Amino acid sequence: MCKPGTAEGLIETNDGCINLFPCKVSGAICIQPCSPSFHGETSFVCEDRKWQMLTDDCASLDVQSLFQVSVAGGHLSSVGERNPVHGKPGGGAKYFGADEHGNSNCQADFSCIIPDILSSPAIPGNIADIVELLKKISLLLSENVNRGKMQSYSRIANHILNSSIISNWAFVKDRNASSVLLDSVNLFAGKLLLRNGSESIQEHFISTKGYSIHKNTSGKSFDFSMGFNNTGSITGRVVIPEEELLKLPKTSKAISIAFPTLGAIIETNQLDPGLVNGMVLSVSLPEELRHILLTFEKMNKLENIKAQCVGWHSTERRWDNRACKMKSDNINSVVCVCKHHRRTFKSFSILMSPTMLRNAVLDYITRVGLGLSIFSLVLCLIIETVVWHHVTKTEITYMRHFCLVNIATSLLVADVLFILAAIVHNTALNYQLCVAATFFLHFFYLALFFWMFTLGLLILYGLLLIFFKIARSVFIATAFSIGYGCPLVISILTVAITEPKKGYLRSGVCWLNWYETKALLAFVVPALSIIVVNVVVVVVVVVKTGRSSVGEGCKSQDLSNMIRISKNVALLTPLLGLTWGFGLATIVDSHSLAFHVTFALLNAFQGFFILLFGTLLDRKVLGSP
Repeated sequence: MCKPGTAEGLIETNDGCINLFPCKVSGAICIQPCSPSFHGETSFVCEDRKWQMLTDDCASLDVQSLFQVSVAGGHLSSVGERNPVHGKPGGGAKYFGADEHGNSNCQADFSCIIPDILSSPAIPGNIADIVELLKKISLLLSENVNRGKMQSYSRIANHILNSSIISNWAFVKDRNASSVLLDSVNLFAGKLLLRNGSESIQEHFISTKGYSIHKNTSGKSFDFSMGFNNTGSITGRVVIPEEELLKLPKTSKAISIAFPTLGAIIETNQLDPGLVNGMVLSVSLPEELRHILLTFEKMNKLENIKAQCVGWHSTERRWDNRACKMKSDNINSVVCVCKHHRRTFKSFSILMSPTMLRNAVLDYITRVGLGLSIFSLVLCLIIETVVWHHVTKTEITYMRHFCLVNIATSLLVADVLFILAAIVHNTALNYQLCVAATFFLHFFYLALFFWMFTLGLLILYGLLLIFFKIARSVFIATAFSIGYGCPLVISILTVAITEPKKGYLRSGVCWLNWYETKALLAFVVPALSIIVVNVVVVVVVVVKTGRSSVGEGCKSQDLSNMIRISKNVALLTPLLGLTWGFGLATIVDSHSLAFHVTFALLNAFQGFFILLFGTLLDRKVLGSP
């Protein structure tokens, strides 16, 4: 009755094991047979000292009998009596629509099995059996798919796509059942025969449309409007562009299938689900047609929800953003350009972007912070220009303010480009303009970090190499090489390597790509490396400051020392870019609003901090006439 079965626990098999055996060992499995009117078993897992249902394989249907009846044309004979569909011997023919003479039209349209299926409860075990039945029909009975066959097939699929039973899919034993269903429907619908050049078959939760197409067609679209729950409906559109239709050598057919609830069902079956935010649209097209336009209405229309266009990879059974590029995104809908491929990408949808936490608070902080930052940086540069001759009389102060001016200039240009890049994206201007904006944005943000790196090296030079003097011309040449030369090389190499493969830009935004080419590493790696170096600089400053008062036992001196150390850290943190280190926290926990708000506050206001700590609190600036 008990046997080893999990990493930490046991498998218990008993008529009532969840009542007989206490849940003590986390991960223990309990398996129970179903009630007498069902076949199969139910498994439970021990979590937090409670038995939680894991899978439910209890079913009242018999998929083998259903399929054999479909093949046999409705005559159950000994098949129905050997494998009764509801576990009840005899009377099999009456469940499959046979008339009093035992005749049926099952071979023509499968209608004989529909009453039994629709009268069965959509429990997890029956869902699995119906998916298996649809798979067998698609593989073995998909010749001459006429309107009648497609209607019956759709009615069967509609029964397990109902929005009211989505939660039952979580307990289906086969985690790939939803993917199998999608592939089966796509295969069967793709063989639909068209009457008079078109066909349309509509159920509540699955809709199939087909058209004859040829190269002289001006462009073809499939429009769907379907309910996805008891209160709402959702729309979707598939458009075959005219330039694609010109590739057709002969008259062909195009089939499209819409599933308003399948996205949510797939979520329940995935270990790492994407949050689907629209209907799933499938297409069956000639091999010559590769690109299509799809419009998805968003289910969740909150302004702060970003979308991601994806295709279902039928081999890897996951959503893949490489299949699509976003053309436009607004609060109501998303337009995607997707690649159609018969063996991999035939179904498409949109996800709520999992890596971009958008919040109204963050947007507000960013807008206000950027405005104040730009104003502060302009004011900083004006003040530096006015007092330049008074604050650069010594070599070390000249070098410090030289770095400060270039830090302020780089951040000012980067902030302005950040706004321009957002405008370019939101107004859907051309691709080349977005590439140019991203290149200069990448360059000036890197320049900001490399000039902060130069300032850090300058501070180490002032602290550790007291008796070593560097000529002003050598410093300027070295500083420009580091501050602008290194960013220029990195920016050019990044665009040269990734842009030929169209992997430079991230989908839907004017910034470096991450998912396909990891171009973003060309910014992240230098930035984080410089932050680490500048943290070391701050530690050296703190140590040197602390040593200056060693041996002074007076408490007032200790307090003064602590204040001086704190002031140095506060002054150096924004100037050396250490606030960007909070970006690491947002990578570790991308869903934490607290980390994102902290990061947005510190970095959006960096220009203000540079004005305050770099210029206004500088004694020489304050003391200048």
